[in-house]
Amino acid sequence: MPPKSVIGAQMYTLRDHLKTPADMAKTCARVKKMGYDAIQVSAFGPIETKELAKMIEGEGLTCASTHIGLDMMKDVNKCVEHQELLKCKFPAIGGFWKEGAVTADWVAFAKEFSAIAKPLAKHGIAIGYHNHSHELMHYGGKAALDILISETDKAQPGVWFEIDTYWIAHGGGDPAAWIDKVAGRIPCVHFKDMTMAPGKPQMMTEVGSGNLNWRRIIDSCKKAGVQWYLVERDSGELDPFDSLKISLDNLRALGLN
Repeated sequence: MPPKSVIGAQMYTLRDHLKTPADMAKTCARVKKMGYDAIQVSAFGPIETKELAKMIEGEGLTCASTHIGLDMMKDVNKCVEHQELLKCKFPAIGGFWKEGAVTADWVAFAKEFSAIAKPLAKHGIAIGYHNHSHELMHYGGKAALDILISETDKAQPGVWFEIDTYWIAHGGGDPAAWIDKVAGRIPCVHFKDMTMAPGKPQMMTEVGSGNLNWRRIIDSCKKAGVQWYLVERDSGELDPFDSLKISLDNLRALGLN
């Protein structure tokens, strides 16, 4: 198990700098130099997994988690090979959505996801679900995310939840409260902040520069057993490298090292 507080960079933040293997190597080197020790593999361009794994390790980084598709998760041999090459036990999907969904659709997906998890669990791999804000929509008085939490297999390794702090807040929820709900099932968390201004929509911003209550969120993460704190910013006003550095500095100032 890694140290209690390992801060990583969600590489989707730097997707425009991950087009070619040469770009990837330069970007990984910059991420390490700014002070990150781990990354989440997401949005990389075409590259063999073995080559990517060698690159990540060569830059002194650890792969905390990956974002992959359901099809890869269903292909047990392919998924296991991919994750083992990256020395990573925590693949996740980017979420589920069905137009006109009803409660039964969320329950069915939860059951399907649990079934996908079972053969992978035999290899020590747990599959994760990453939320956006639509999972806070209510179905029969219950949020879709609550349905997923209650209807997925709680055995570990199995199904875990990659709570995204910004998207929870965007959906009207309390990030810390949702982290509390998945205590013991949240090895990785997505850290991104939210800012607001008169006449403007909610915007993503650097961690510690917005409106979220980070001391409470971090406290909940520690109690919930989070191993990897993954910093992300999908879009924003600053250069993405500058954004990741500011977030890292702010988290360290908050005592997360």
